[in-house]
Formats: sequence, structure tokens, C-alpha cells
Amino acid sequence: MKNTQTYLLVIALAIGFFVSCKNVEPPQPYGAIATEHQLKWQELEYYMFIHFGPNTFTDVEWGDGKEDPKVFNPTNVDCRQWAATAKAAGMKGIIITAKHHDGFCLWPSNYSTHTVRESLWKDGKGDILKELSEACKEYGLKFGVYLSPWDQNHPAYGTPEYNQIFANTLNEVLTGYGEVFEQWFDGANGGAGHPGKEQIYDWDMFHDVVYKNQPQAIIFSDVGPGCRWMGNERGVAGETNWSTMDIEGFEPGAKAPSTDILNMGQPNGKAWVPAETDVSIRPGWFYSPSTDDKVKTVEQLMDIYYTSVGRNSNLLLNVPPDRTGRIHPNDSIRLMEFRKAIEESFGQNLIEGVSVDATNVRGGSSSYAAANLTDGKSDTYWAADDGVLSASLTLDFKKDIAFNRIMLQEYIALGQRVSEFNIEYWDQEKNDWVVLTKATTIGYKRILRFPAVTTTKVRVNITNALACPVLSNIEIYKAPEQLTAPSIKRDKEGLVTIQCVNNDPVIYYTLDGTEPTLSSPKYNGGFPLPDGGIVKAIAVVDNGNKKSEVVVLSYDIAPIGWIVLSPSGAEKAIDGDTQTYAAIDKNQLLVIDMKKAHLLKGFSYTPVGRTEAANISRYNFYISEDGKTWTKVVNNAIFNNVKNNPIKQDVILDKPLKAGYIKIEPTELTNKGDKYLVAEIGLITR
Repeated sequence: MKNTQTYLLVIALAIGFFVSCKNVEPPQPYGAIATEHQLKWQELEYYMFIHFGPNTFTDVEWGDGKEDPKVFNPTNVDCRQWAATAKAAGMKGIIITAKHHDGFCLWPSNYSTHTVRESLWKDGKGDILKELSEACKEYGLKFGVYLSPWDQNHPAYGTPEYNQIFANTLNEVLTGYGEVFEQWFDGANGGAGHPGKEQIYDWDMFHDVVYKNQPQAIIFSDVGPGCRWMGNERGVAGETNWSTMDIEGFEPGAKAPSTDILNMGQPNGKAWVPAETDVSIRPGWFYSPSTDDKVKTVEQLMDIYYTSVGRNSNLLLNVPPDRTGRIHPNDSIRLMEFRKAIEESFGQNLIEGVSVDATNVRGGSSSYAAANLTDGKSDTYWAADDGVLSASLTLDFKKDIAFNRIMLQEYIALGQRVSEFNIEYWDQEKNDWVVLTKATTIGYKRILRFPAVTTTKVRVNITNALACPVLSNIEIYKAPEQLTAPSIKRDKEGLVTIQCVNNDPVIYYTLDGTEPTLSSPKYNGGFPLPDGGIVKAIAVVDNGNKKSEVVVLSYDIAPIGWIVLSPSGAEKAIDGDTQTYAAIDKNQLLVIDMKKAHLLKGFSYTPVGRTEAANISRYNFYISEDGKTWTKVVNNAIFNNVKNNPIKQDVILDKPLKAGYIKIEPTELTNKGDKYLVAEIGLITR
């Protein structure tokens, strides 16, 4: 009897071995899939954007092409410093604005007279692209270029000849500076507001030039074809984010798909066009001295990391060189702090060595076993059988672990499949599974964050997929909880309040421009600041052993006593709260009585912070001393890039002017609508 049992056991083991080793066909690719170059691009995850040019010196976001090229005169350009900073920050490449909308070329182009050759920098003998491409090669970084087809300087723009001129310009760059990993195209066009200057771009020609010279290059635009803009410049990809999208019949710019589609992609889209999230470390894209104290905090950058890399998107973080030609210390220090925060959050993978069980394994084969999810290899994966669109993966740690982050990756070489999943943990007190969080898409990488829980088991439930799920990696982490920085606000009456949302911290602040310390005034309640000033605040806990980052906010005069004369109901435009807004009929002008005369250096407009909002794009601005006789002081001006980056816009007048009344007349909106939106109007007097 004993021999019979032994025989049957041997037979069973042999059958199990045969089943596990039999040749089970891998899943067939599903839908649109990535090219080899797109797969390599996705692995880069994080790289630097550089905006540099005349705008760096003129304090505008969009130059008009009329600037004297001699204004470009950095005193100490150091592209090696840019590359060294990017490398130390953990970035994998740099993309440079070789030519922005003003038409200024950062190399001595043969097809323009608006270039570094005509500047004072290096007596016209310099070449930023040459210096940066060599620096990238030295530091092992990828090199990419941004060329805007919009050219407000070139006389041929708006004519049939211009497309060939731009193609020649593109060819010049793509043949002169080594390998280019990404070609960045902006869809901006002269169009409205520039009579006779709209250009019908020949995108097929432009793409042919790229692929002829740089076949490996990923072409970025609203519709790729290599990767796509994801619909905003805040650093927030969609919580649902498909790498597939329908692009046939669309073009970059005004003819692009809706921002919702750009942000989320489309399930079963016919083209593989993964998202790239572009955002600046400062409020604007080009350097301005006024933003030296407005570099994003580590907390803000970590939020961006989770909403970009953590949502199936690459992160392109803009770090603009200053007027010397070097990355400012405030920016470089913050980048190092950001890298440290990432490393601290993802330093120890708690799943290492833990076994994973799956409710379904493709063909019962070890080639597709759940163990592949923890082997650290990118070319192995767990897969389910064809027709299986839901499955569970259980991790048993055999001991208590505390965690607050989970990372999942699909094997995207076979397409993107998962459309819905949730994470559960085993609650020992309830003796049951408890849902921790839910989400939709995964793609190349999905990182979910949540308050820490302690458990012995975790379960990933794929509840719906477009085809049999195929996952390559699961990782679990316990990230340090950050002390949230304070939030500073001022109301219409000039009362400043400071709050912090967690840990009941002690808040210290200063009004003299110095950094707050434990010796600074302690915040005990609101204080008046009607005439403006600089408020700096810091939150501390544990007797000062743990501190938040310093938050800085600059204020001008408060709108005390101001009245909206017309239209009625638009008072939210001057209530001191940028989270509220006035919606005004597009045919009505906004007229404000400031109740007393001020010497205006300029004014500010805060739009509603959504790319789909109907904010003011172009405008006229009037002033008056008596509310009867008006003087137009700004004519058909543009709020630069306000559609894609709807942030506060400061407008400086040619000279200070005395006024007791102001009037704003929109001439163009960022989006179609019957009303335009104003979150806040302010004065610049300081």
C-alpha cells in the first residue's frame, strides 16, 4: 500500500511538472501597442525641460518677435551645470526650447536673422545647442529639442513658403547636434489676433524630417504620434489614463482633441500615444527674478510625481536658467530635496521575498506565474488565461507590515488592458478583507497612496480588463508622512490667516522678508496687512524637530472698499479669494471703483485655474480718475499662455499712472462661451 501511494505521488508530481513546463502560448498583443522606441522612452520616466531665450531677460512668457536679439546676453552660460544638476536630480535627459514662439534661435541658424548670432552673447559666436548636446553626452543624459512652428519674427510666416523654411530649420537642428531622443512640437499658431499671419502647418512634412534624421526620436504634440500632451500644465495626468487614443483627423493646437481626452486617453484608441506631463518648477516657464521665492515646494513636487509618473505618464519638469545662464540655487537645491524625498519614499520594497498567489495563471504554466511579479525583472510577467477579465493576487507577509504606497505595472509591450481594480488588506479584528482603495487604469506604472495601514496580507483585485490581464511588477512601500506646509490667505479687508491641515502644528511667520524660525512671531490668529507685504510662514511639530517647508506669499494693497460698478453680481472678482470667480457676459466690461486714487504700476488678473475655462486671452485696459473720462492704456494685449497655464498674470504699465477707476474689456477668450471668468483683479503699486 505504501509503495502504491509513493507511486501515485510520483505520478502526480510528474504531471504537475509537465503541466508547469509545457509550452503555453503567451497572450497575443491587445489593441494598439508601443514601438520599441516608445517602450524605451517610457522607462526614462523623468527628465528636464529648459526654457531659455530673450524671454528670460524681458520678463514675459511669450515674446512677440520684435525684441532686439541683443537683449539675449547671459553672463555665464554653463550647460555643464545644467546637465550636472539634472543628473544629480535623478533625471534622464534634457529638452531645450531651441526656438520659441518669438522665433529666436539658440543656435546660429542659416534660416533666420533672429538668433544667438545677432546677440551680444559671445560676440555672436555662441551656440547653446552645441554646448548643451555636448554636456548631455558627457553626463550620460538624453538630448531633446523643442521647436515651435509659430514664428513671430520670420517675414515668411503665414505664407506657403514658410513650411519649407521651418522644415529646413528642423533639418538643421536634427542633423547638427547628435542623437535626439524627443522632438517637442507646440501647436501654437499666429491665427486669431494676427490678421494674415495664420499658418497652415504641413505636419506630414515636419514628421518626415524628424524620422529621416532621427528615426528613434519620440515626437511630442497634442496628438503625438510618439507621445501626447495631457491637457494641462499643472502636472496632473488623469486618474484614468490610457496610453491609447484616436488621432486620425486631429492636429496639434486648435484642432486637437478635447482636454478631457488628452488627459485620460481613450480605451481601445487606435494609436499608442502615451502621456507626457509637462510642468514648471516655477509659476511660469521662463526665469523671472520675481519668482525666486515661488519655487514649488517638495510637497508640491511629490504631489506632481504621484499625478504624473504615478499615473502612467512621464514627467517633464521645467527648470529655467537665470539671466547669468545657470540654474538658480533655489531651483537646484529644491531638485536635490525632491530626489531625496522620492528615494525616502521608495527606498525599501516591502514585497521582496514575499510569495504571491493568483486565482488564475495562464495555462498553469510557471512561465506566467505570480512569482514573476516580484522577481525584479521587467521582461517577465504574470498573465491570466484568455477570456479571464478579472483575477486576484494575494500577498501573504506572514507578519504585520505597515504600508501606505503600492506600485503596479502592466507588461505594456502586449498593450494596456486593466480598466478597473482595487486593493484590499486583511483586517485581523474583523477577520475579513477590507477595501483600501480603488482605481481604474494601470499602464506602465501606477502608484497609489493612502493613509498607512498595518496588516499581514494584501490583495490586488483586477475587477475588469479589456483582455486577459498581464502584470509585470508589484511593489509596496511605507513612505514618510510629510508635514504639510501652511496655507496663507488674505481676505478683501486685508486680514491674513495662516492654516495647516495636519498634525496640529505651531506656525511661525515673518513680515520683514527673513526666513521664519522658532524665534519668529508665533501665529495666534489673523492679522491685518491692508497695504501689502511679504508673508513667510513655517509649521513645526515635536518642539521644532520636524518642520515644514517655508511658504512665501507677496501681497499688494487689499481691495478694501472697492465696488464693482458694472456688471452687477461680479463682486467675486474683487473679494480677495482666488478660489471664487465672477462669470460676466462677454459683451460687458468689468468696471471697478477703487474709492480713492492710486499710483498704478500695473494690475493683475487671476484666471480660473482650469484649461477648459473661458478665461480672458486678449483685452483692453482703461483707467480713469473720475469714472467719466477714460484712457486706454493697454490695447489688445495678450495674457501669455493663459489657456494652457491659467495662473495669475501681472501686467506692468509703460509708466506709473494715477487712477481711481479701472476697466477691463475682453477682446478674445481662451475657450468659447457666453461669459468670461475672473477669479480676481488686483493692483500693482509696490
